[in-house]
Amino acid sequence: MKKNLMSVLILALVVANLILTAILMISIVPQTKKANELINKVCSAIDLELEGGKENSSIDIPIENVETVAIAGGESLTINLKSKNGKKSYAVISVSLALDTKNKGYKKGSESITKTEAIIKDEIIKIVSNHTIDDMRNNQADVQDEILGRLRKLFDSDFIVSVAFPTYTYEESE
Repeated sequence: MKKNLMSVLILALVVANLILTAILMISIVPQTKKANELINKVCSAIDLELEGGKENSSIDIPIENVETVAIAGGESLTINLKSKNGKKSYAVISVSLALDTKNKGYKKGSESITKTEAIIKDEIIKIVSNHTIDDMRNNQADVQDEILGRLRKLFDSDFIVSVAFPTYTYEESE
């Protein structure tokens, strides 16, 4: 009889252990998922911060080392934008490039900017025309970063530190 009583006691403890483990899992797993999401967000923010000045238009150099060059002599470019809902839209923008005068590729690159201005204008038109008017209004910095990345590839150097639109107008026709 003692063996049966001992077996029943062990079975009761196993069932109690199983129930407590289930309660523990139900209460801990959601909190662990939330903590994991927070850790992922912090890690992605750190990665963004580390990659910050490489492909975007943030200028991390002293202003006295920056030279600006107006594309198309400061004249505005009129560019047809990607149509949205059958409506035609266009952008009238002037484009300026900020160059790092202390960069090793500056001397060669700044000379070639004036020689290749037509190619630069073409690249700008290609990029801007692939965006809708909403993209241009809401995400202008992303478009500028895309232009910056393309120009850096074109010149195979990072002496261009920023792309700016000193004047811009976005219009939509009916």
